[in-house]
Amino acid sequence: MAAASALHQQAPTAGAQEQSGEVIRGKSVVTLDVNGVKRKVSVEPRTTLLETLRYQLDLTGAKPVSGDGSSGASTVLVDGKPVMASTTLTITCHNKSITTAEGLSDDPIPAAFVRHDAQQCGFCTPGFVVAIKAFLQKHPNATEDEIRKSLNGNICRCGTYANIIDAVVDLAKGGANG
Repeated sequence: MAAASALHQQAPTAGAQEQSGEVIRGKSVVTLDVNGVKRKVSVEPRTTLLETLRYQLDLTGAKPVSGDGSSGASTVLVDGKPVMASTTLTITCHNKSITTAEGLSDDPIPAAFVRHDAQQCGFCTPGFVVAIKAFLQKHPNATEDEIRKSLNGNICRCGTYANIIDAVVDLAKGGANG
């Protein structure tokens, strides 16, 4: 939970729009650059990015595990920064670049997870993959302790933490790190 809190402190919203005092009512058309593809969606002001990704764009990698984002399962990158899609409003992401786990399918991180058997049920895996991507972009030569601290807010009920850490250490040490 500490890392999830730290994650929210780093990027509390996906980029709040200027506050004009105007109340947004009804649906708004929002343009999102999702995994390199421009998409227009019609959303109510209260619609979360998680709902938009899953139910309008059929991208189900980010998971609705916790409404407050404390599980890390809804992690996506917005303009390269990790945010919890379950607590980010879609309207705050207008004209922003969003990377989901699906957009990282050719990245070395999923391959490292397979090599190190770092998933069991796989439910938490997309959130871990996206969080690791953001972390390694800033800390490509991270130590095991730094990796452990950075992933503290991602929860795995199956308990594959040791294998996940091994996969990330391998990425930080080896040439497979993008």
